[in-house]
Amino acid sequence: MSAEAADREAATSSRPCTPPQTCWFEFLLEESLLEKHLRKSCPDPTPVELIVQFLEQASKPSVNEQNQVQPPPDNKRNRILKLLALKVAAHLKWDLDILEKSLSVPVLNMLLNELLCISKVPPGTKHVDMDMATLPPTTAMAILLYNRWAIRTIVQSSFPVKQAKPGPPQLSVMNQMQQEKELTENILKVLKEQASDSILVLEAALKLNKDLYVHTMRTLDLLAMEPGMVNGETESSTAGLKIKTEEMQCQVCYDLGAAYFQQGSTNSAVYEKAREKFFRTKELIAEIGSLSLHCTIDEKRLAGYCQACDVLVSSFDSTSQQLTPYSQVHICLRSGNYQDVIKIFIEDNLTFNLPVQFRQSVLRELFQKAQQGNEALDEICFKVCACNTVRDILEGRTISIQFNQLFLRPNKEKIDFLLEVCSRSINLEKHSDSLEENMAAFLKNVCLGLEDLQYVFMISSHELFITLLKDEERKLLVDQMRKRSPRINLCIKPVTSFYDIPASASVNIGQLEHQLILSVDPWRIRQILIELHGMTSECQFWTVSNKWEVPSVYSGVILGIKDSLTRDLVYILMAKGLHCSTVKDFSHAKQLFAACLELVTEFSPKLRQVMLNEMLLLDIYTHEAGTGQSGERPPSDLISRVRGYLEMRLPDIPLRQVIAEECVAFMLNWKENEYLTLQVPAFLLQNNPYVKLGQLLAATIKELPGPKESRRTAKDLWEVVVQICSVSSQHKRGNDGRVSLIKQRESTLGIMYRSELLSFIKKLREPLVLSIILSLFVKLHNVREDIVNDITAEHISIWPSSIPNLQSVDFEAVAITVKELVRYARSINPNNHSWLIIQADIYFATNQYSAALHYYLQAGAVCSDFFNKAVPPDVYTDQVIKRMIKCCSLLNCHTQVAILCQFLREIDYKTAFKSLQEQNSHDAMDSYYDYIWDVTILEYLTYLHHKRGETDKRQIAFSVTSLPVFGIDEKRDYQLLSSWKLQSWELWPYQSHWPDRIEREQPRRSVTAGGAEKEKKVSPSNGKALLLSI
Repeated sequence: MSAEAADREAATSSRPCTPPQTCWFEFLLEESLLEKHLRKSCPDPTPVELIVQFLEQASKPSVNEQNQVQPPPDNKRNRILKLLALKVAAHLKWDLDILEKSLSVPVLNMLLNELLCISKVPPGTKHVDMDMATLPPTTAMAILLYNRWAIRTIVQSSFPVKQAKPGPPQLSVMNQMQQEKELTENILKVLKEQASDSILVLEAALKLNKDLYVHTMRTLDLLAMEPGMVNGETESSTAGLKIKTEEMQCQVCYDLGAAYFQQGSTNSAVYEKAREKFFRTKELIAEIGSLSLHCTIDEKRLAGYCQACDVLVSSFDSTSQQLTPYSQVHICLRSGNYQDVIKIFIEDNLTFNLPVQFRQSVLRELFQKAQQGNEALDEICFKVCACNTVRDILEGRTISIQFNQLFLRPNKEKIDFLLEVCSRSINLEKHSDSLEENMAAFLKNVCLGLEDLQYVFMISSHELFITLLKDEERKLLVDQMRKRSPRINLCIKPVTSFYDIPASASVNIGQLEHQLILSVDPWRIRQILIELHGMTSECQFWTVSNKWEVPSVYSGVILGIKDSLTRDLVYILMAKGLHCSTVKDFSHAKQLFAACLELVTEFSPKLRQVMLNEMLLLDIYTHEAGTGQSGERPPSDLISRVRGYLEMRLPDIPLRQVIAEECVAFMLNWKENEYLTLQVPAFLLQNNPYVKLGQLLAATIKELPGPKESRRTAKDLWEVVVQICSVSSQHKRGNDGRVSLIKQRESTLGIMYRSELLSFIKKLREPLVLSIILSLFVKLHNVREDIVNDITAEHISIWPSSIPNLQSVDFEAVAITVKELVRYARSINPNNHSWLIIQADIYFATNQYSAALHYYLQAGAVCSDFFNKAVPPDVYTDQVIKRMIKCCSLLNCHTQVAILCQFLREIDYKTAFKSLQEQNSHDAMDSYYDYIWDVTILEYLTYLHHKRGETDKRQIAFSVTSLPVFGIDEKRDYQLLSSWKLQSWELWPYQSHWPDRIEREQPRRSVTAGGAEKEKKVSPSNGKALLLSI
């Protein structure tokens, strides 16, 4: 072996070996390995990498013997992997800053959903409906973490993201990225729909006055060992990591402030809420101190938010606290007081408080206003630019191009102002040497750039110039000026030609791209693209913004256009038009679509039809958001165009599903049932599922008045919806020969998926159509074998009463759909008593009795003019009253139970007597005796209190018993009064509808010598008056 080889081998053998990376499955084999690994100073893999690996393995789909992809099984291995991911997150103390920075949205969504699951948050229950104060601390903290992440993710998604440069095309990588992008967009869509609920949850959390606990590795182990405990009531509820109330509120206030600030772009009034939250965050940080372990707030960002809110809140009181320079500048800009802006900038040249970027943004804003035709701002632009230039010089930066361009044609006023700014921007008594040198060099360069000696003399004779430059420097400058040749100056003009040099191409392209992103003027967009293509032909300018999205069915046709300028223009016009339509800026959307239509008509009949379809959809949106909301019918031309679209049979035309959806919903909303029932072409029913669904709905409505036997269309509609809600079971034969159920998946035999059906229904507004669909899903929900409490609905009798194969229906999905539909229907009309009864029945079926009673009472209120009239008997049926009785009973309102028993067609004495025997009642008890009119119940009350020795209460019951016997009309009025008394607290939100003062006239009685009581004057008062007398 040579000496060189021996040295090489010795060096290799002496080099320390890199320890092998720990694989994810090793943590499954050794329970204690995870904690040992995380205690390392630099663990490999890192904690966030472990989370990704664990959740990736737990959610990996499997493949059966038929090569069919199956969802991940719910087995012990996957449950342990999810638990390990949660333990790693607990090791990171659930720091959302770390988790959001390192984990993608789908992974973090999966992680937090697992946290909700293990914290015993009931699935399918909206967080906003849960009382945070009554939940275990760890459960409340899990809900809080999820909703904080939800609004933080929404805020983060609103920030522009620069697209990464694509590398070499790899199909597998591109598919994976596309799948992750689509999954992220779907999650964001759901989070944005639930944003208002998340904000309400966080607002409710601010009212909590107790410390919370977040899960640690130990508490997660406890939960894994105690799977049978309900609602998280285990040792782990209070054995986790303690989060003080102030720390929790500080984080929540900051996140809410960011959410409100983001919403302020569409609703400026929300900035006031954002400002309130941010300033509350600052107060809490001052209380907590900067050493808090669990409260991580970016204080610089918070300060920026506070300054921005001070500027944006128009109602801000300038006397309440000292205004910051930011606020002063923005107040001056809003009021048009530009001279004060210049004054502030000159003063800032001494203090350097305002960032240079902010000052430049003010100058850009003024430039834009000047370019829009406000010539008065030209002088202001120069002065602000001069102030900024002096600030740049003092800090050692180069002179900006804008200043050179504005100073191309100097005059006496410009030079006077420049010298004034320079004089006021430097303190000659306290200045540093570097500032003196920078200012002197600037004045010398200005003199050398001037051709008119008169202007040079103005500068050289100024006091500041004499102070900063020594005698030798001034003489040298004068000699240089004298040596300049007039002939050269006239011919070459070095100064002017130098400043006439344009900015670099990359700078101009960037500026034009910025204008392209902001502009919604079709003519301006075209001009910008022409300029950009004149500078470079290598770029694809339709990729400038990641917010420009065109449906995939269109993008293939558009990107197939050979001319790059036309391709970019068509793509951008369509993308901007679709975006404007989404944000309901219909006027700009129409301009963009019209320009795009005019452009494509010249060369592509296919794209022309695409644009006509999109303009039809835009006109539908415009009408529905405008005159359609007031009930005005659409013009006949629009209805004809909708029919034309539905009947269109042009081949090879790319069609968007949402247009067919909106057209059918449009026809149903405006009661075009005759067309959908009789005139729609047969080929449409076969090829378009939405037309098929609309035809069945229209025909069902048409057959409603007829006998039950003739309602064949209702049966067809029932079968279609049942098939949509069906699932297909897949089985696998094990090694022992037994067949086991693997997974139930949504059936593909239906005409559409359940999510598509739900999306379509949420476009409907016609009450009868919504009632029909609601009754269908309610009936389907009630068909379930294990159902205990049926839900009632209008028109429920038209549907079949059974299903041949109950196991094929996904009843959990049906229950969720019923809740979603009722919530949507109530958003359309919150005063529909039938929908309110359905909502109440849903709460009753899920044992939420307080909420159920609230909606039962609300249903009675809306159909009786707030109980000024009798509630119709078809609203308060015996079943409804019995459910109200059960609600009151389970809420320990036993006296109310007895009163409600009187409203039944046959009074339920057994229940009334049993409830009156209860002594632990949570209602007003004997204060309600005035509203019991049944003599038997009153006599039983008298006997009961006599037996207990309750003399006062017995006397109250006896005094009510001694009232005169009412007739039928009086009894009905008395029942009405009793209902008001009973519902006093439940209907407190409606108090604003009652008069402020109502006189109550008391009945007066006298007793004759024979003991028979005669009424002198009985005048039952208005129900409102009784309520106000409580």
